[in-house]
Amino acid sequence: MRQVDIVVIGGGIAGLSAAMRLARRARTVVIEREGALGYHSSGRSATFSHFGIGDAAVRGMTAASRPFFETPPDGFVERPLSFAKPAMFIATEELIGELRALESEMTRYTDTITRVSPAEMLEIVPVLKTGVGGIVEGLLDRSGRKLDSDLLLQACAKAVRAAGGEVVTEAGAIGLRREGERWIVDTAGETYSTATIVDAAGAWADEVAIAAGVRPLGLQPMRRTIIGFDPPEGLDVSAWPFTKTAGDEGFYMLPDAGRLLASPMDVTPTEPTDAQPEDFDIALAAWRVEEATTLEVGRIKAKWAGLRTFTADKVPTAGFAPDAPGFFWLAGQGGYGLQTAPAMALATEALLFGEAWPEELAAYGVRPDQIMPDRLFA
Repeated sequence: MRQVDIVVIGGGIAGLSAAMRLARRARTVVIEREGALGYHSSGRSATFSHFGIGDAAVRGMTAASRPFFETPPDGFVERPLSFAKPAMFIATEELIGELRALESEMTRYTDTITRVSPAEMLEIVPVLKTGVGGIVEGLLDRSGRKLDSDLLLQACAKAVRAAGGEVVTEAGAIGLRREGERWIVDTAGETYSTATIVDAAGAWADEVAIAAGVRPLGLQPMRRTIIGFDPPEGLDVSAWPFTKTAGDEGFYMLPDAGRLLASPMDVTPTEPTDAQPEDFDIALAAWRVEEATTLEVGRIKAKWAGLRTFTADKVPTAGFAPDAPGFFWLAGQGGYGLQTAPAMALATEALLFGEAWPEELAAYGVRPDQIMPDRLFA
């Protein structure tokens, strides 16, 4: 039986980014049941950071995370972790109210947002259908950033190991129990005795808690689908922004390695699983692109689905379980796990070690009570 201080269950971006900070201060092991890091969610994201999703807490954590992506710590990566790419939010006549509400929220965190007319939008994305029955108003946010999720995952894992921690794949938690003041975590290859468990198991976080005898949060995994297709021959889309419909229904689209990626922004409740795209959602993605643009989605060159797991209030959670000593929640990242990971890691370090709340989070109005799990049991 290995004696450690912290066992992080889950090798996605939440667990790895937190472990990177924790391993500097305590003997830390990250265990991941799959053979690859970030297999279910982090590795299936559109990897774009913007202020157009979430509530004030999420936007605040997005803002607090930006310096990390723009200027990573010395030696963390050998190439850029992100690059600037604008985000453009579009609305039909029926969605102008939602677009204006979005503008009001976003301008609290960035001064780079401007309204764009249909003519201006066509200069940016010339395939949009504008005018009567089409897109009539937009917002352009020049602070958007495209993230390199694989580089981020691997760099975090490297940093964990450099600090003396371990990252073990194909090591699912097959047994969890409390013995005295310690937790015992069984995996296929090793048994760990630890003071603290960090439950960063994504869509499986509630299942991990139940196995440990801890009250679950009521997390809900949601399936989201993305398709990839080629733009018309001769059309250079590389400078197009991340383009998203205002509101909860519609689509988003962004260029990626010469192709266009698109999602119907589906939010289909599902059980924790290896999510696969369904024919209806694939067709819906193509249809919504064709409804809003002059593009014809021909052969679909790529398609995948991933899980986004939400708490009841759709705010990520970090903090000790109120009913289980040494059991720390790091879950419910929803659709913003990558773009808030550095901020959530800061919060996790402070809450786990009982330290002062980070100034980086307080500066953007993010409070402990907004993310601690106690609120979900009130």
